[in-house]
Amino acid sequence: MAAFLTKCILDFFIAFGVVLGGTLLGGVASVLVMEPPTTRMLLIAEQIKIWALVAAVGGTIDPIRLIESNLMIGYISPAVKQIVYIIFAFIGATMGTSLIQWICKGGGGE
Repeated sequence: MAAFLTKCILDFFIAFGVVLGGTLLGGVASVLVMEPPTTRMLLIAEQIKIWALVAAVGGTIDPIRLIESNLMIGYISPAVKQIVYIIFAFIGATMGTSLIQWICKGGGGE
């Protein structure tokens, strides 16, 4: 159980970090090329979210294959674990995107 929770937490923070880091560095790059950083950062945060999820769960199609193969032979537990890992990565990527949106829009209740 500890290994499962460890992987869930790692997937969450990897996805969160990919969105946050990629977007912040994209904002720095936009300043260098004289573009408005907040506009570019909001766009990057939305575009990078799916890639953050892919990076967190393994970077290939293997997690999806694992779900399919286990369900086909009737093993539900490994498939559910993979789905939970994907959910944690999705939550991390979404929270990273929300944080960037909050930062770029001023964090006020507009």
